[in-house]
Amino acid sequence: MPLQAPNLDDRQFSDIVAEAKTLIPRYAPEWTNFNESDPGITLVELFAWMTEIIIYRLNQVPDLNYIKFLQLIGIELEPARPAAAEITFTVTRPDVSTAIVPMGTQIAATGASGAPIIFETDAALIAIGAALAALQTFDGSGYTVQTSKNANAGQWFFPFGQNPRPGNALLLGFSSPVTFPSDQINLAVTLFESSLSQPVLQCAGAVPPPAMPAWEYWDGREWQPISLDSDDTRAFTQNGHIFFPGPGSDLAMAQIGSVSGNFYWIRARLVSASYENPPQVSAIRTNTTGATQALTFNDEVLGGSEGVPGQTFQVANVPVVARSTPLRVQNPDGTIVMVKSVRLEIDEGQGFLVWQEVDDFFSSGPNDRVFTIDRNLGLISMGDGDHGRIPVANQANPAGNVVARQYRAGGGSAGNVGPGSINQIQTFVQSIDTATNFDPAAGGTDEESLADAKLRAGLALKSNDRAVTAEDFAYLATQAPGANVRRALALPLFHPDFPSGQIPGVVTVIVVPDSIAPNPTPNQTTLQAVCAYLNTKRLLTSEVYVVGPVYRTIRIDVQLIVLPGFDLATVKNAVLAALTTFFDPLNGGSDGTGWPFGGEIFYSDVYRVIFATEGVARIKDNQLVIWLDGVMQQFCRDVPINPGELLANDPQGHNVQVSYT
Repeated sequence: MPLQAPNLDDRQFSDIVAEAKTLIPRYAPEWTNFNESDPGITLVELFAWMTEIIIYRLNQVPDLNYIKFLQLIGIELEPARPAAAEITFTVTRPDVSTAIVPMGTQIAATGASGAPIIFETDAALIAIGAALAALQTFDGSGYTVQTSKNANAGQWFFPFGQNPRPGNALLLGFSSPVTFPSDQINLAVTLFESSLSQPVLQCAGAVPPPAMPAWEYWDGREWQPISLDSDDTRAFTQNGHIFFPGPGSDLAMAQIGSVSGNFYWIRARLVSASYENPPQVSAIRTNTTGATQALTFNDEVLGGSEGVPGQTFQVANVPVVARSTPLRVQNPDGTIVMVKSVRLEIDEGQGFLVWQEVDDFFSSGPNDRVFTIDRNLGLISMGDGDHGRIPVANQANPAGNVVARQYRAGGGSAGNVGPGSINQIQTFVQSIDTATNFDPAAGGTDEESLADAKLRAGLALKSNDRAVTAEDFAYLATQAPGANVRRALALPLFHPDFPSGQIPGVVTVIVVPDSIAPNPTPNQTTLQAVCAYLNTKRLLTSEVYVVGPVYRTIRIDVQLIVLPGFDLATVKNAVLAALTTFFDPLNGGSDGTGWPFGGEIFYSDVYRVIFATEGVARIKDNQLVIWLDGVMQQFCRDVPINPGELLANDPQGHNVQVSYT
């Protein structure tokens, strides 16, 4: 059986007083007044209260030891993570050719408490005045206008038709009263995500995309090639951005396909295609860039080095946000540093140099310019001279030679705001009129609890930061930076496209985000973050897929007889709440940690949940019916579900009827 931390003494105030009273006749038989008004009983209660406090403090010792052991093996509470969103900007006038939105531009949403929640753009954006006014697809035989679907939330289209083949194309029509810009064009692509379909993403690494589109523009006579700068979407198979130089004055307006009117046309034409499933696009937008729920702080003086081992410094703002992609910096002496969160610079007398952030000092030598940081506390620790260099004291700047040149701080689940919420521009940007997020912000989490850290400690020791076993994959998926994964399950030998067979070398990881939705489903941002993290941990020969869970909708039909003296509405609401919680994918199950993946629905468990509700007398005529995906299950029988599947409560709720007779 597992080790359990003992409760060293479980006595409470009333127990101590009662025990003391039983001892009075033995040691003081002449004491016969045990009423609370007796001064002796008053003293007994006083000492009992003091004893209870001592017992409480004594019982904290096992937890204290546990925390200290966690710290010894490097386990700290995970800091709050910031939410991320895609922000779309509009220019003030259509005749503006381009406008630059600087990196770090601040846009705010109004939080639940009324306080602003500030997001900062992650990169500079070149916003264009030319509007994406028309969109159509060509499937080899004809054109289909998709402009309306691209502009309305909840709708989607096939960018290359239902049967993508070479020659099929996606055409984008731009309108502008001035010449089309020659600056870099940024197209943000969002794939369609349906609660009825299972989101799947292959952790491909260096595997080539499943299609090869050629990007071209119309010059008035023929299609001319465009050389892409980058395509984060892997040929429209994942959310991302497509960057290419604008054709400028070489682009001519024309009427093409089924769209009436003259536009500047740019198209993506398939040269080759081997899609397993045709991509489904929800929206293609211009003037859109990523933003993070964090604030940037620059040139913060942390203090001066004293030349002593293990010196620490404190940044003023927490939690510190880790960069999704480390920043590569070259020092004047030629050394390369990868900035992971804080750009820490120290002047030891020869000018400021950037130091390298590391997870620990174990592999660091005495001259390595490295430091560690606790992002929750903002505490920066330096080496001791054996493991990590001791910063040399600078007599010319004794109190200010250690500087946090730049870092970001922020985070929390409050940043997961809905569509259209991030719309208050805080930074003036010339020629920019409005900003908004068409899709909800996601990924924000609060600081990890101590209970969760205890559960994580064992898994962290087992995995050793490498994904080898199924348990390793599941644990590491919950630790992926930039993701918001609450639960995960790894299925070895399972391929999403071949569910009935076992495929060697394949691991499918099912991830469940931390969400208030009845069926939490990961978005493309979460899938990409988990994939990117597992790619750095998996074996080279492992083929990894990250997917969202398949949900089975459950509904309970039951008629209850309520005990006299209990309110019918109160009992009904309590039973509904108990059933909803029991089947919840995040908080359900017998242990309250979420309905188990593939967990069978035991008829007796449903009975137990109902009868555990105060006021329930019995089930009328013993009739309790389980409905799964709208199909009535066999009466009084357990209901199995497939491995890896979860339950979601019916959106219409459970059908609970109550009466006294």
